[in-house]
Amino acid sequence: MPRLTFLSKSFFEFCILSGLTAVASAQGNSNRLVDTSDRPVVFAPGVVSSPFEEVAATFTPDANTVYFAQGTISMEICYSKRVAGQWGKPHVVAFSGRWGDWDPFLSPDGRQIYFVSNRPLDTTGENKFKRSTHLWYADRLGEDSWSEPQCLKDSFNMDGIGNYAPTVSRNKDLCFYSPQRDKAGNGKSYFAKWTGDHYGEPKALMLNGKEEISDPYIAPDESYIIFVSGNDLYISYRHGDSWGAGEKLGPQVNDGSSNYDPIVSPDGKMLYFTSTRIRGFYKRDPTTLPLDYDGLLKEMNGIFNGKGNIFMIAIHPHPAT
Repeated sequence: MPRLTFLSKSFFEFCILSGLTAVASAQGNSNRLVDTSDRPVVFAPGVVSSPFEEVAATFTPDANTVYFAQGTISMEICYSKRVAGQWGKPHVVAFSGRWGDWDPFLSPDGRQIYFVSNRPLDTTGENKFKRSTHLWYADRLGEDSWSEPQCLKDSFNMDGIGNYAPTVSRNKDLCFYSPQRDKAGNGKSYFAKWTGDHYGEPKALMLNGKEEISDPYIAPDESYIIFVSGNDLYISYRHGDSWGAGEKLGPQVNDGSSNYDPIVSPDGKMLYFTSTRIRGFYKRDPTTLPLDYDGLLKEMNGIFNGKGNIFMIAIHPHPAT
């Protein structure tokens, strides 16, 4: 699923000019993403990106506050504010920190935050985690304050089947991932139309043949969807009332590592995603002595230890003409 200033000014400008490659689909799709030889960089290392797992970065419309999920025993929703070009120490959002909350997503206007939680579905005093996860939202009350979270009351969110990775467009149309919803056992993502007071019946997004797709990010204007299939990120462009076959993003994004939770910045110029990648960022030096325990601890406490970090790379998500 906005963020930057830990880079030097010249490197930041270089990143803005960089892009991605899309490999044409088997059907000969002519859409492309601009590509250079640049590679992704870690977002806010040592502040947001840490030795622990960070997922699902999402930004306010002015790109000066980032929300994300982080945790070990369970994930919690955190936020960091950018002041004078620097990202500040993160804080746990007031409504999080008790139950497992993750996959945050800010609506394009910043007025709602959607997320996944295993918290109880009511406030009657139940004090147990739910076995399945549901989609929740909260309304913005002030700069850093939110209403009490509410579970989406639509039937597809109340059937005991886990739902994940919500994203919404300007029209409030919803995309999400629900791996157990398909009775044939095919993990799928879904699109649900906002009718004005509830969501319509979700429709499966068949963007990569019969392959499982997850973590669908829908553009604010619904012109494209970026999604995960296997370990890789793909983009699908809208044609009429549906989206075409997905195109695999280039090797700077899809390097064989596990990639997930894609999102594009409010200005449409930066792709953010979580990745476990290490290659090209860290490797042991075979010419030195083997690690002692202090060295092992240092390696485990480093950013590149196999846990997910948030990366960013410039993107131009528009079909070629």
